[in-house]
Amino acid sequence: MSDLLDRWTAAARGAGATDPTAVTDAGDELLRRWREPHRHYHTLDHLRAVLDVVDRYAGLARRPDLVRLAAWCHDAVYDPRAAGDANERDSADLAGRLLTGMGLPADAVAEARRLVLLTAGHAVTADDPDGALLCDADLAVLAAPTPGYDRYAAAVRREYAHVPDADFRAGRARVLDALLALPALFRLPPLADRWERPARANLHRELGALTTP
Repeated sequence: MSDLLDRWTAAARGAGATDPTAVTDAGDELLRRWREPHRHYHTLDHLRAVLDVVDRYAGLARRPDLVRLAAWCHDAVYDPRAAGDANERDSADLAGRLLTGMGLPADAVAEARRLVLLTAGHAVTADDPDGALLCDADLAVLAAPTPGYDRYAAAVRREYAHVPDADFRAGRARVLDALLALPALFRLPPLADRWERPARANLHRELGALTTP
């Protein structure tokens, strides 16, 4: 965990945090949340994967440290039984509380909250490279090779083990349809060039399996 805490601390400092103790406490709280036992996909592995993409393409962002902090917070509240975008709204509220407590300027806190909320629908405007980077990183798993994608889909099903199979299939199909309806899954050109086609192929493949009797 020390490497992740180091990454959290560096991003917090870079974004303007002024209270080192609050930074450490916030990092500890976030790690506890990401390690909750009901998580199977939305785990520390997902957090690392998102952060790795953000780091790799940080030069495309305006405020990369805020993107990193938003990445830490974007699934920090995760309840598979929550309705609609409740998890994203609660995660944004958590981000607001933690980042304010760390001494970040109000405009930075507001921007981090905005970025977290974008992950509810992954709809990003053309003039928002920071939102594009976070959303592209969050959806990177969609472009994984077939075995990796199938592991992701199976982990999501485990998170929704309380949902009967027919209901899960219908709900998951709606999620996939919404993703496929986006004008683009990935907005940053280097990522779109590599990931758009395999991601859409994966989504169509899973959707076909869900809707086959």
